[in-house]
Amino acid sequence: METIGDRRKTSQHSKILVLFGTRPEAIKLAPIISELKKIPNFQTIVVSSSQHTDLLKPFLEIFEIKTDFDLEVMTANQTPNQVLARTIESLDNILETEKPDLILVQGDTTTTLAGALAGFNRQIVVGHIEAGLRSGDINSPFPEEMNRRMVSRVATLHFAATVENRQNLLKEYIPENQIFVTGNTIIDSLRQIRRKYMPSQSIQNVINQTNSFKRILLTTHRRESFGTAMRENLEVLRKFVEDRKDTCLIFPVHLNPNVQNLTKEILADCERVFLLKPLDYVDFLYVMENAWLIVSDSGGVQEEAPSMGKPVLVLRENTERPEAIMCGIAKLVGGNPRVLAQLLSDNYLAQTWINSVKQVQNPFGDGKSAKRIANILKAISSSGNT
Repeated sequence: METIGDRRKTSQHSKILVLFGTRPEAIKLAPIISELKKIPNFQTIVVSSSQHTDLLKPFLEIFEIKTDFDLEVMTANQTPNQVLARTIESLDNILETEKPDLILVQGDTTTTLAGALAGFNRQIVVGHIEAGLRSGDINSPFPEEMNRRMVSRVATLHFAATVENRQNLLKEYIPENQIFVTGNTIIDSLRQIRRKYMPSQSIQNVINQTNSFKRILLTTHRRESFGTAMRENLEVLRKFVEDRKDTCLIFPVHLNPNVQNLTKEILADCERVFLLKPLDYVDFLYVMENAWLIVSDSGGVQEEAPSMGKPVLVLRENTERPEAIMCGIAKLVGGNPRVLAQLLSDNYLAQTWINSVKQVQNPFGDGKSAKRIANILKAISSSGNT
């Protein structure tokens, strides 16, 4: 098994390439980029694959992040394999010219896997942020679960958000001295934005317009949710809102046609349903903070919700974030729309659970994760072990 010291030694100067392509990746890497730029003798190269384009740019502006290279890999109707191939090919040219000592990737996207493979093939140290998430099912979420497992096989440094994530890595025989429990940097970003955010006027208008309603915030976009599952969930939510005049649904609709088409078919003419364009992160957090209940298939929402004290019904069969279930903030719906209908009804009639989560401590982080990661990299660099 390879050790940290088997690769390039950088005791005098470290060049770190940080790669992201989606908005969630950028949200979680932004605080790390900021911390790395504070360290003398560290050069940080920021690369975006632009796997998300319209969703990504507003967030980069919020955190004043400038990309050094934009791979612009997306074309219409690409498959994950095509995104992977284009990202590896484009990134490899940068690795050839820049020769970084370390590549930092985050999470489990196609961009993440591409960065890890490209780095491994050039014998560059790969650091994996948010390592050790496991759902236990390679097809759920798809392809993220397999992506994160493969990244763990080629990464050298594993930055796990929780002790549970660390245990998952140890079970897969990742060397203990390569695993660092740091918390999740999404909490760093969330806290920073909440201290200063001002929602857009359009979102403030939606909140003002719905002041007398119990607001349900919906997000759904995962591949395993497409088709029948999404159709039935949307139908359940429509009926719930139609039957209860003091509720409303706020749904920032993902740009994927699989989501757009079903949403228009099922929800377009429904009273007290607000179909919005994808929100920038500031507006999304503002809606979340003003929600009565969140219904989502998003992993990031499960991490953010405890800081907001907001309950989440998770539209999935399983979750790689069991801490959200264990702390009481989230409940798994599974793939049965009748379960969703029952949970909505039960918690409308008796709000014991909804009220109980308001003071839950966030199990995913304390807002200091980025500084921990930067300090670990600084210490490793100083010892010459990267």
